[in-house]
Amino acid sequence: MSVPGLPLISVLVPVYNIERYIGVCLESIIKQKYHNLDIIVVDDGSTDRSGEICDLYAQKDYRIKVIHKANGGLVSARKAAMQAARGSFIGYVDGDDWISPDYYSDLFMKIEGNGCDAVVAGFSRDLFDSSTPMSNVVSAGCYEGEKLENLFSNMISTGAFFRHGITTYLWNKLFKREIVEDIQLEIDDRISIGEDGAVVYPALLKCKRVFVTNNFSYHYRQREDSMLKKSKPFEQEISQLQILYNQINRAIGRYPTNLNLRLQLQKYLLSTCIIRSGGIVDSAGGTKLFPFEKDLKGKRVAICGAGTFGQQLEKRLRERNHCNIMIWVDYDYWEYRRCCLNVDPLEKLIETEFDFIVLGTVDSQATQSMRERLVSMGIEFEKILSIRTEDDKVEIALSHYLNLDSQENFNEQMAGHS
Repeated sequence: MSVPGLPLISVLVPVYNIERYIGVCLESIIKQKYHNLDIIVVDDGSTDRSGEICDLYAQKDYRIKVIHKANGGLVSARKAAMQAARGSFIGYVDGDDWISPDYYSDLFMKIEGNGCDAVVAGFSRDLFDSSTPMSNVVSAGCYEGEKLENLFSNMISTGAFFRHGITTYLWNKLFKREIVEDIQLEIDDRISIGEDGAVVYPALLKCKRVFVTNNFSYHYRQREDSMLKKSKPFEQEISQLQILYNQINRAIGRYPTNLNLRLQLQKYLLSTCIIRSGGIVDSAGGTKLFPFEKDLKGKRVAICGAGTFGQQLEKRLRERNHCNIMIWVDYDYWEYRRCCLNVDPLEKLIETEFDFIVLGTVDSQATQSMRERLVSMGIEFEKILSIRTEDDKVEIALSHYLNLDSQENFNEQMAGHS
C-alpha cells in the first residue's frame, strides 16, 4: 500500500548480530512522520536473534520486508536491499542506529522542495548518555552550477588532513533512486573499508543540484564494541584500500580534471592509511616511524587520545618497543575504561614523568584544541608532539603501499597543490 500524493522512500537497513539494537532502530523508522516508506531489512547471516526480531516487526508492519541471506558483508547486504527496493528515493539506516520522527519528512521536504537529486544531512553521535551534533564541513544550503562545482572540488578532501567537505556516510543522506542505484549495485563486494565513500562520492557527482542541511536527526550509535578498533595488521589491509581506491578512481575518471577529484581521492586514502597504521609502517629499511617533531626512540612517552588513531598508535608503539609508554590519557577516559582500555584522565599527566606527550589525534582542529588544553595545565609547549600529516615524505611513502602513482608524479602533484 502507498499513501496518495507522496513518493515512496525505500529505507535500506543492513543487519548483522545486533539483537540489542535492531528493535530500537525499526521502531524509529516505523514511527516516522513521513509514512510512505518501503523498509527493506537484510539479515546478513546473523547468528543471534536479530533475524527473528526483524521477522516479528515485518508481521506487525506491512511496509517492512525482510531478506535473509548468507553472511556476505555490508556491501552485499546493501545490494540485496537495493534490488528489492521499490521507492523513488533511497535512504539508508544502519541497524544499530536510530532516527528521530521528523528525519525523513525533513529530508524529503529539502530534496523535493528544492528540486534536488540528493540531500546531505548532519548527524548526532550518541555515546553512552551523551549526544553530540556533527555537521559537514561545507556550509548548509542549495548547491548548483558553479557553486556545486566548488562543492565537488572539496567534498572528498578539503586539503586539510582527513577533513571531508561532505561526510563519507551513506546513512545521513537521501538520494533519488536513479542517482544511486547503479553505483550501489556495482560496488565490489570485497570492499570492507570505506564502503560508504565508494557510493557517496560517485553518486553526488551525478547530481545537478544538492542540498546540504544541518539536520541532526540521524543518531549514530557509538557502541562500546565499536569503540575498540579491531583491525588486521595494516600491511594486510593494504589490499582492501587498493580495491577501494580503484573502485572510486574508475567512477570519478569521467569528470573534469579541474575538480581535482583524483588528488582529493589520494589524500583521502593516504589519510585513511595514516589513521589505520598509527602512522607507523614497515619498510624495506626496517620500521618507519612517520615523523613527529622529535625522535621518540628510547624516550619516555605519554599518549593523549584514545580514538581510532590513538589506539593504533599505542598498539604499534608497544608492538615495536620503540619507546617507553608511561601513560595513556583521554578527556573521555571513563568511556574507554568501560571498554576495558587502560586509559587515565588528563590530570594524571601532572604526576607522571615523561619526555614527550604524543597527541593521538589527526584532525587539525582537535590537535590545536588539545595543545591549548595541555598548555593551560602547565605542560611545556615543546613537549607536546603531533604527527606531521602534511609531510610530503609521509604521503609519498604511503602512496607506494597503495600503488597510487609513481613517486615523481605524485610528488609533483603534491607540490602543485600545497
